[in-house]
Amino acid sequence: MLVVDISKAEKLRGAREVELVEAAGDGRSTMLRSWASHWVMLVLVCRAVAQYSTDLCSWRGSGLSHEAHRRDVEQVYLRCSQGSLEWLYPTGAIIVNLRPNTESSSRRPAGVFVCIKSQTFSQGSHVYLEHEGDLRLLLSDADQAQGAVRCFTLKEGALFVEAVPQRDISRKITAFQYELVPSQGPGAHMYPYLHQGPVTCKPCSDQEVLMAVCTSDFAGCGTFGGAASGSDHHPVVTVTLRRLFQQKSGLFAWGGARGQGWRGRVSVPAPCVVRPGEDEYLLTGSVHFGEAWLGCAPRYRDFLKLYAEAVNAGANPCHIDTN
Repeated sequence: MLVVDISKAEKLRGAREVELVEAAGDGRSTMLRSWASHWVMLVLVCRAVAQYSTDLCSWRGSGLSHEAHRRDVEQVYLRCSQGSLEWLYPTGAIIVNLRPNTESSSRRPAGVFVCIKSQTFSQGSHVYLEHEGDLRLLLSDADQAQGAVRCFTLKEGALFVEAVPQRDISRKITAFQYELVPSQGPGAHMYPYLHQGPVTCKPCSDQEVLMAVCTSDFAGCGTFGGAASGSDHHPVVTVTLRRLFQQKSGLFAWGGARGQGWRGRVSVPAPCVVRPGEDEYLLTGSVHFGEAWLGCAPRYRDFLKLYAEAVNAGANPCHIDTN
């Protein structure tokens, strides 16, 4: 563990707590420049001597391990496309550096987004985005209880997680999941949390459908059921799959001896309309933070015709058993 004395910053905590309440209240990501300069030298010193820990996807630590050093900053390096962080009894601060495991650890790769989602039980700290000494608030302590998601690019900086000063740190856990998403490539445009404006809903092209059945996190044929839960921005519907070509993370469970097929729930962008009933669809999509998101979903009979034509022309990108 790397530690650095940050005693000067403690003198500013009272004023900073006022700023944080104001920043969280207006709902904006506020650049806290009035005191951020006090962190510049500390962060640079941390990075100058830190040792990288490679091939780590998740980190779990405890503030009790340096309870006597509340003014310490610890460096954490995670190098996976997805993982989690869990900080028990938070004290002091940690800097979380995220990198894809295919990139050099000496630079921030461009064109890669990071999305973090707090656990609803997370509390005890504020999460900032740090870049060259500037700190921008991403998730306040209050935001985390809502399971909020925040996204940014890797070139914008590292995560700076600071414990909220308090006398009693028992039962406080800061926890969130993260995902790294390339800005370009298969499925990048379908990532639900990166949309900056209203999401449009348009049919997939023939080529997109053929690729979706090969590369999606889940693919099968089945029917839509009724609404399950969700929000106005992404309602969740139940689905029953007669056939399951592939799935990730066991999202769909077998319905049992009654032969009801595979059952599960899928999030749907609000503009997209799904029709419960007997009509079968090819259902494909992606998995983000343990939730299934609907992607291309043509009628199954239309897909069978398209797939047969692609097979006859030798243009199918992968083989699936449609019999």
